[in-house]
Amino acid sequence: MQKYKVSFKGQNIYVGIDVHLKTWHVTTLTESGYKYSFAQHADAKELFDRLNKKFPEAHFKSAYEAGFCGFSAHYALTEQGIENIVVNAADIPTTGKEKTMKTDAVDSEKIAWALKRNELTGIYIKDKRYMDDTNLIRLRQRFIMDLSRQKNRTKHLLYTQGVTYPERFRNSKTHWSRNFMKWLREEVELLSEQKLSLLLLCDQVENTRKAILKVTREIRRLSTTDRYKENYDLLFTVPGFGLITSMSMLTELDNDIMRFPNERSFVSMLGLIPTCHDSGEKKVSGEKTNRGNKHLGPLIVEASWVAIYRDYQLGAYYSSCCQIMKPHKAIIKVARKLACRTYAVLKTKTKYELS
Repeated sequence: MQKYKVSFKGQNIYVGIDVHLKTWHVTTLTESGYKYSFAQHADAKELFDRLNKKFPEAHFKSAYEAGFCGFSAHYALTEQGIENIVVNAADIPTTGKEKTMKTDAVDSEKIAWALKRNELTGIYIKDKRYMDDTNLIRLRQRFIMDLSRQKNRTKHLLYTQGVTYPERFRNSKTHWSRNFMKWLREEVELLSEQKLSLLLLCDQVENTRKAILKVTREIRRLSTTDRYKENYDLLFTVPGFGLITSMSMLTELDNDIMRFPNERSFVSMLGLIPTCHDSGEKKVSGEKTNRGNKHLGPLIVEASWVAIYRDYQLGAYYSSCCQIMKPHKAIIKVARKLACRTYAVLKTKTKYELS
């Protein structure tokens, strides 16, 4: 019996991947709808070799949900020649049955079918060159959160041990100064004779402070490099923008504002657009959407509180908004306007001029 060599040259094979730490569950679909599912180790080369053996000379298109593995799986897949996209899990079409009967096989299959129907839009893939810079600034924020927790633990220990503050430290603004730390180490007496727990907490506070200082110095050094200096100098003219906000903006955007075609797409990435629920003649606008960059959005809002005092037009806009809504909602509208102006500053390479 004569055997024919199978070839899928010129055909697309759609690959849905449910990514986990140790295993991937994969579902493939051909142009005709033939389905082939399997589970394997979390390895891109192993996946490509298996697909190439099953579908020789085919062009592979894959997709997986954005999650804990970040973009590492994406880069591993593209290095093997697989055309991959990373999608927001909320954007994958899901039926009621798939929600109630959720398995790895179901998840990978629905990704494959959505990819075949061209119903998926990939999220932006960060440039490798900017990943460490982005992680550095995010790490600083984590250190600040850690420092706040450590201070709270220290004060909680003082309260439970009945320690009262002397007159010179009654004002909370004097806390955590050099003299305050010296008082904690040398003068504070706990109920027990030993105070090793307090000393260890003090060590944690001081070590975290040193880490924050080191990271901040490195961020300041980055702002002076050729990669960032031009755009950093422009952002620094925006009211409310300092070192951290400016560098956070540049690193999160991969220093490329041109990837946003207009202001709306930019503020959408920041999460500064309202939710809406329209039905017939009834139109309802809700709070700002929970989608968007979780690191930049809050920074823009914080900058807006400063901007309303430095730019009288923004201040007047904030006051007019406060007449019809609460201040914490009005500042979101100011943040959107400030974000649009920031977009113009970066796109036109023009410094911000206070009105």
